[in-house]
Amino acid sequence: MKRFKLLALALMLILPVSASADEGMWLLPLLEKMNIKTMQKNGCKLTAKQIYDINHSSLKDAIMIFGGGCTAEVVSGQGLVFTNHHCGYGSIQKLSSTEHDYLRDGFWAMNQSEELPAPGLSVTFIDRFIDVTDIMLDAEKKAEGMSDREAESFVKNVRDSLTKAAVGDDKHLNARVVSFYEGNAYYVVVSKTFKDIRFVGAPPSSIGKFGGETDNWEWPRHTGDFSVFRIYADKDNNPAEYSPDNVPYTPKKFLSISLKGYKPGDFSMIIGFPGSTNRYLTSQEVIDRRDAQNEPRIIARTAKENVWRAAMRADQKTNIQYASKFASSSNYRKNSIGMNETFAKLNTAERRAEEERMFNEWVAQDPARQAEYGGCVETINKAVEKRSKPYAALVYLMETLNNVEILSPASRSARAKSSEEFIKMTENFYKDYSPELDRKTSKVLLKTFKEQVTEPSYIPQVYKTIEEKFGGDIDKYVDNIFDNSVFTSQEKAAKALENKEFDPRTDPAFQYLMEFSTSYRPMMEEVNKDSEEFVKAKKAYMKGLMEMNGNNPMYPDANFTMRLTYGKVGGYAPKDAVEYKYYTTLEGVMQKENPDDPEFVVPAKLKELYLAKDYGQYAMPNGEMPCCFLTNNDITGGNSGSDVLNAKGELIGLAFDGNWEAMSGDIIFEPNLQRCINVDIRYVLFIIDKFGGAGYLLNEMDIKK
Repeated sequence: MKRFKLLALALMLILPVSASADEGMWLLPLLEKMNIKTMQKNGCKLTAKQIYDINHSSLKDAIMIFGGGCTAEVVSGQGLVFTNHHCGYGSIQKLSSTEHDYLRDGFWAMNQSEELPAPGLSVTFIDRFIDVTDIMLDAEKKAEGMSDREAESFVKNVRDSLTKAAVGDDKHLNARVVSFYEGNAYYVVVSKTFKDIRFVGAPPSSIGKFGGETDNWEWPRHTGDFSVFRIYADKDNNPAEYSPDNVPYTPKKFLSISLKGYKPGDFSMIIGFPGSTNRYLTSQEVIDRRDAQNEPRIIARTAKENVWRAAMRADQKTNIQYASKFASSSNYRKNSIGMNETFAKLNTAERRAEEERMFNEWVAQDPARQAEYGGCVETINKAVEKRSKPYAALVYLMETLNNVEILSPASRSARAKSSEEFIKMTENFYKDYSPELDRKTSKVLLKTFKEQVTEPSYIPQVYKTIEEKFGGDIDKYVDNIFDNSVFTSQEKAAKALENKEFDPRTDPAFQYLMEFSTSYRPMMEEVNKDSEEFVKAKKAYMKGLMEMNGNNPMYPDANFTMRLTYGKVGGYAPKDAVEYKYYTTLEGVMQKENPDDPEFVVPAKLKELYLAKDYGQYAMPNGEMPCCFLTNNDITGGNSGSDVLNAKGELIGLAFDGNWEAMSGDIIFEPNLQRCINVDIRYVLFIIDKFGGAGYLLNEMDIKK
């Protein structure tokens, strides 16, 4: 356990600075104190308690974590849930087969009996936040005089007592202690998780993923990025494992839906679960993100995805198996490309260096500041620069050698106590696994690492084996693994594990795993060598920034806890002579249509509806069918699927992306450029009703016309 002096700060001084109303991912318990007056001046018609209240139903009760990394919202009294298509993508993929390809063809349950259980999918509601800052800071201060083991045990006991007190005797609640702003503030986050989630419907990927990789992170956008699920509970409305006896969940709160639309300047807010931001990186940390993290990810994933793409386009089964994996890989690769380009265009590292200069000048003005903060920036930058080469090598290692998929079942074989347990542990893996594609990809990945990492001390043992036993031929080494390993299929592996004389450690895939592990550990140790000094310096720098900021309202970096961001509807001007309108229409879908490009195929029925202008109640006053729109809300990964609300708290859209020109947004907010891309709720309902023929679902919603 790393121990260092912790700082007892006033509540107003524990969160990062917001420069404008549209910047900030705000904690809901602090809205009354920090935000609501500004929000109301900007057009919000709600009180803070209507948004967050632990004693009565409020908007926060309609918002949930969806799966492992998205946001969703309840839109009916029967537990109906909206989220993004790309958030439901993994579950839809698991339910798909060559006979029922729900990714390609879409799916709509025409009644609740047709809804499909989604194994492994869960949603989590936030019950409340409890401020335990004083207790945790006091515990960590007391732990300073203890040994590392004693201190770790002592602080853990305090955490455990806090979470136990928070949930009481309610077996359906969970609690965890979460730190904010480098451990200067703590909350117990109490939550409730539902595990019986059923797939209700989604458009085909030609709508839900329209534009594919090409349009990802781009504006203008024309993607119907939504999917529909339903939460089920036991007869007492409590969480329960799947059972045919479960019934639709009755929520504390569900969102009303507005068909009235929006105009530039209209107030908007988003409640969701942003994953991670780093708005206070130093200049060297920005360079490190660019060179040691983003660049290796770009190179390695480009190589991998080229192999996957060709295989997926050649075979429907492979396309289904790898669709979700490819989408996830591609999303972060393109994000890294955009971030590096934006770093260069917006001089991000140089701007951070200027902030550091100003900070150091402020520190130099007071001996007390010099004693507490002097040299912290330099310590951070030196530590980051020192770890840069091993860190880049480590990222390459994880993006290449670690992405040989056969490592997964080989690793699990060591933990499985029986053949039956191994089968259970690897069921999902083998469903979405192609050994021949893994063979091809592995060859490319091992070659990529060798080409990019040349420092001898970072070369894994596996390359020595390739040189000594296979004459340096990577292809022969990989072929030996896939020709001789039992882990290429579940049946072969399970049969081998039934034999008590079989030792998994003799399998070539397991031997590869061991050689990988022996290389990973020392590389990680070198990266973390100066971590204790680094952490101390980061805390000092952050405390100094807060002190220098004075009493201005501040927000914490995102850490996948519930946040609110508020802003306005509007377009933007990304460069000279270019100005983007704030919304798109179905006409743009038709303009982008390309039957020869799978990313831009338009379904025949959607074209029929377009030609007939059969838009029903979902059209704009001018007769156009809205598709997507822009706000300047401050979001990041994890906000996908989040509710976009108007001034009355009514649902007007679902957030699903950011824009290319502000890809450095996780590091530095760009108010003139940063935009949140949303699918219009009218397009969502139009697709459900007119295209999908599932208009009956609208009967359980509260729709404001």
